[in-house]
Amino acid sequence: MLEQATDEPPPPPQRLGEETSPERTGALVWVALAAITLLAGALRLVDLGGSPLNPFYDAAVRSMARSWHNFFFGALEPGGSVSIDKPPVDLWLQVASVKALGYSTSHLLLPEALFGTAAVPLLFLAVRRIWSVPAALAAALVLAVVPIEVITSRSDTMDGVMMALTVLALLCVAQAVRGGSTPWLLAGAATLGLAFDVKLTESLVALPGLVLFAAMALPGSRPRRAWQLLASAAVYLVVALAWLTATLAFPAYERPFAVGSTNGSAWNAALVFNGVDRLEGKPTPGQSTSTADPPGTPPPSAYSRLTQAQREQRIPIRPPSAGRLLDRAGPMSGDKLGLLILAALLLGLPALACEVLERRRAGTAAERSAGRATPAANGSPAAERTRLWGLAGLVLWLVLGAALFSQMAHLHPRYTESITPAVAGTLGIGLAWACARRSPVRLGALGLCLLVVVVYVERLLFGTPPVWWVVIVCALAAFAVAAFAGGPRTRVWALGLALASLVAVPAWASVRAIERHTTDTNQLGLLPPRQLAALSSYLRSHQGAARYEAAYDAATKLGALVVHDQRPVVVLNSINSKVVTPLARLQALAAAGAVRYAVLSAPCSPHSSPSNPDCSKAARWVVAHGTNVTAQAGLGHGLTLWRLPGASAPARGS
Repeated sequence: MLEQATDEPPPPPQRLGEETSPERTGALVWVALAAITLLAGALRLVDLGGSPLNPFYDAAVRSMARSWHNFFFGALEPGGSVSIDKPPVDLWLQVASVKALGYSTSHLLLPEALFGTAAVPLLFLAVRRIWSVPAALAAALVLAVVPIEVITSRSDTMDGVMMALTVLALLCVAQAVRGGSTPWLLAGAATLGLAFDVKLTESLVALPGLVLFAAMALPGSRPRRAWQLLASAAVYLVVALAWLTATLAFPAYERPFAVGSTNGSAWNAALVFNGVDRLEGKPTPGQSTSTADPPGTPPPSAYSRLTQAQREQRIPIRPPSAGRLLDRAGPMSGDKLGLLILAALLLGLPALACEVLERRRAGTAAERSAGRATPAANGSPAAERTRLWGLAGLVLWLVLGAALFSQMAHLHPRYTESITPAVAGTLGIGLAWACARRSPVRLGALGLCLLVVVVYVERLLFGTPPVWWVVIVCALAAFAVAAFAGGPRTRVWALGLALASLVAVPAWASVRAIERHTTDTNQLGLLPPRQLAALSSYLRSHQGAARYEAAYDAATKLGALVVHDQRPVVVLNSINSKVVTPLARLQALAAAGAVRYAVLSAPCSPHSSPSNPDCSKAARWVVAHGTNVTAQAGLGHGLTLWRLPGASAPARGS
């Protein structure tokens, strides 16, 4: 049975896991938080320059730094003819970083790493307002070491920034419900809208949980709460759609063709390509489940580093299933996130059930004695609402996200970054609840969680590395302390030991990921260094007065060349062979001498996929009328370089 209500006086507010007033936490708490934040920073910043990059987004950073037009639209190449498939808000941070510090791997990745680090103290502040200081410290430590977050914060993607913004939105909502503050609630809505501007529908995973938290925990009358929620919805929509709407202020001819769209519109790329198509599981070029480099790419290079971790990532993610996030190997193996999801559910769900039952029993007892509802035993009505619905919101956030990613047809590990705050928050609260006081229910939940984790870890590790002994020793010690000790200080030890048992494997996996330069980026447009150098050298020496360095068959393949040379490129096709530059336009540019060469990468044959860009009309015309100069350029296998008909090519060296 769940815990029975008693007639004992309310416990003091500073009891472990039950404290709801965060105003005075003590110097030791801030020292602990500082240490956890430093740990998070170290895991995200150490050897950051050794991480592989994504030429696709880095080409956009190069191009965006060339003009305000390119900066606003997220132009993929310096000519501003095409743009990336998402709003460029995250890339604005990268442009600012490289402008201030210089263009390098570490400076490109710095914003992501800093936002991932900042999310840790932000989560502490949010969970402290929802539940307690011990729960907040535990949640912060989990987020600091969870491998998915560490890997993503060290990768050239937008997901870490998006995650930090959802944590900030959670903090704003938690602050709003404590006093019914409308400005804080609107700030939370605006922050979540900004998260949408960063990673679009991925940020929506947090929305139902945050809405539940706000709708049920806000104090005041129903009309007032309804007005607050409607105002928040309006603010959210305005901020979320701000950039997309602003693009419409420009004439159509000034707007770049959005990669991924069917009609060139940024709206189509954002809401269809990155929304409906992703939910329906439609595959897109370059969006595989592996992050390994192409065969034959020699290390070392900022864009090519075939590590042991990347070889492991060649293992495909399991097809949709209930146990997908608990795989033993591969890019979504359980040590990266699944282990912590399992522990969070085993502790968070019982904590939520007991919280609901205790509130109901406290209210029923009060009604019998006084004829009206009175505050529950653990604090003020506002604090109790915050505790109950804050935890309920986190659990809903976690459960919906885990269900989505278990059944999503095409899953990338970085997508799960959208639930790491919910995993950490739920686990921190669950641990604090289980260790708060001695009772059969709490002890049973803690024991079951630790037992399941120990058994799963033994199967996960393919043997018994040293971390296995940390897990089992800490689990046994935590259960023993929780079962036989009764004082507040010993309960802190129980929480600390249980936490050590749960985060030992994730922390070990994070350190190993750093050592192996594990990444979660697609590296679209990657070229082997020798091939890139040969292509760039040949084009530079044969350009003459041509405005464009070359015509490229596909927008997703030009990244490395743009990063290297920073010159405008004629883009023939977008994703799925959507035409960007019609044949007539290419012929006119070639005749005028504005572009002299074309780069093709996949020969067209009767058996080629309809999405092969080299089967487009423009590419077929290049092959039919151009001159193959691949051998003269020394490109080797994988690319063909064609001199276009039209103006005669200048002599070598001109």
